[in-house]
Amino acid sequence: MIKIKKKIIIFGATGNTGAYLVDYCLENLDQTQYEIIAVGRRKTDYFTKRGIAYYSVDISKINQFEKLPTEGIFAILLLAGILPANMEGYHPMEYINCNIIGAFNVLEYCRKTNVDRVIYTQTIRDIGENIGKIQHLKHDMIRNFSYTGDHAIYVITKNTAVDLIEHYHQEYGIKRFIFRLPTIYSYSPNEYYYVDGIKNKMAFRHMIDQAITGKSIEMWGDPNKAHDVVYVKDFCQMLCKAITVDQDRGFYNVGTGIPISLKEQIEGMIEVFSPDNHSSKITLCPDKPNSRSYSMDISNAVEELGYAPKYDYIGYLRDFKSEMEINRYKDLR
Repeated sequence: MIKIKKKIIIFGATGNTGAYLVDYCLENLDQTQYEIIAVGRRKTDYFTKRGIAYYSVDISKINQFEKLPTEGIFAILLLAGILPANMEGYHPMEYINCNIIGAFNVLEYCRKTNVDRVIYTQTIRDIGENIGKIQHLKHDMIRNFSYTGDHAIYVITKNTAVDLIEHYHQEYGIKRFIFRLPTIYSYSPNEYYYVDGIKNKMAFRHMIDQAITGKSIEMWGDPNKAHDVVYVKDFCQMLCKAITVDQDRGFYNVGTGIPISLKEQIEGMIEVFSPDNHSSKITLCPDKPNSRSYSMDISNAVEELGYAPKYDYIGYLRDFKSEMEINRYKDLR
C-alpha cells in the first residue's frame, strides 16, 4: 500500500527567506511523511530541476489557484508579500492586492482543501511604536504602530491578514501560527533595499564589504545600542517546528533573545571578513544617528515549539560567509 505524504506548500518560495526554508524543510522533515511544494510568482525551473514540485502563482488572482493540488494538503506557509524594502517609489495598492486580497485567496484555498494549519509571517512594525521605548519586546504585546509614513499601509495590510487568519481559525478550525519578524539576516547577491521608495545599500552589507577590503568602518551613534540579530536558518527552524507541533494556535516573536551591540556587530564582521594582514579599523562617529535597540522575547517559542537558536552572532557571520562563497541560489536570482 502506497503511503500518502502530507503536502507542505510554501508560498513565497522564490524569495530569499523562502528559498532557504524550502531547503531547511527538505533537510529536517521526514521525507517519507511530507512532500514539499514550492510556490512563487516568478517563472523558474530552479525547483523542478531539483525534483521539487513548483507552481508559478500570483496570489492576488484567485483563478491561478486552480493550478495547485487539492488533495492531501497539510500545511500552508504564507511568506509571500509586498514589503517596503522591495518597493521602488510608493504604490500602496500593491500592498492591498498582495497582502490582503492575496492572503484572503490563500485562506479560501485552505478552506476549500481542508488544510490543517496556516503559518504566517507578520512584521515587527505591528508594535513599531514600542521599539526604542521598551527594550524587551514581549510576544504578547498588543498592536502599537504609526498610522503615518510610508510603512503605514503596509502594516495595516499585514494586520488585516492576521485578522483574516484569526477569522478562518475561529470559523473553520484551521490551526494558525503567526511569527513576528524583525530583520532576518541572510546572504543574497542583492545588497540593496528601498527606504521611502529610494534605493539604498544595506548598512550591514556595506560594513561587511568594508571589512572584506580592510577599509575603515564607521560606528555611528552609541556603540552600546543593541538589537536581536536573527539568522535566516534559525528563523527557518521556527517555521519548520510549527509544521509538526501538536497544538492549534501560536503567536511567536522571531529572535534569539540575545541583543548584540553595534560594537560587537562590527568587531565580529572584522574578525570574520577582514584579511589577517589588513584588518579594518573602527572610526567612531558619536554624532551620527543611533541604531535601533531591542531584544525579542522568545520564551513561548522555546516552551511550545522546542525552539533553540543554533547560531550565535559569530556563527551566523561564518555561515553567511560560506553562503556568500557558494552562492547556492545564483540560478534562482
